[in-house]
Amino acid sequence: MSLLHDTADHQPGAVRAVLLAAGSASRMGLRPKCLLERDGTPLVVRLIQQLHQAGVAHVVVVLGHYADRIGAALDAMPECPGLQLHRVLNPDPHAPQDASLRLGLAALPQGTDTVLVQLADQPLLTSDDVGALLSVWAQRAPGVGFLQPVHAGQPGHPVVLSWPVAQALRDAPPGQGGRQWQQANPEQVWRWQAPHERFSSDVDRPEDIERLARAGVTLRWPPQ
Repeated sequence: MSLLHDTADHQPGAVRAVLLAAGSASRMGLRPKCLLERDGTPLVVRLIQQLHQAGVAHVVVVLGHYADRIGAALDAMPECPGLQLHRVLNPDPHAPQDASLRLGLAALPQGTDTVLVQLADQPLLTSDDVGALLSVWAQRAPGVGFLQPVHAGQPGHPVVLSWPVAQALRDAPPGQGGRQWQQANPEQVWRWQAPHERFSSDVDRPEDIERLARAGVTLRWPPQ
């Protein structure tokens, strides 16, 4: 684990996030889709900035495939005063995503109260969306430890976890990720019906780039 920006103390009770960016993007032709640029900014950088603007104090980025290229984009990111940004390398990025999740959760400090788990390829998400999700989380019923936005039946991200749930996922055996935890603990899960598709819109295939372009959102690959 290497520290990129160390500009804030660990604050007990602060909101922290794990950003998953270790995948191979095989459906995108083995290109790092989180480096697609919207308005000149790579998606991974854009998402970190939005998390920070929404009040997230600490972000752990889990890298694997394309770690050098994504790491270079993180190194070039404008300074975000007050943000602690760490990166963790998954030594086996071919493993299921729950392995990257466990690594990211393990890198969070004790005293964390709320954890957001974010994907690195969501081009429509805004800082206001993240803020709205945290406001919904603050209104959760007693006993709820896992919040997932859903739109038109499609699950979205980020998901929000209580620290006990984050610890349970961190300590789960291989192959036991968020989906299995939800199935085993349905009484702790809140599937919030989001009013728009921004939480559930991502880019997995070239066709997704074309679909977004038709909707007026232009994504471009960075210069080689």
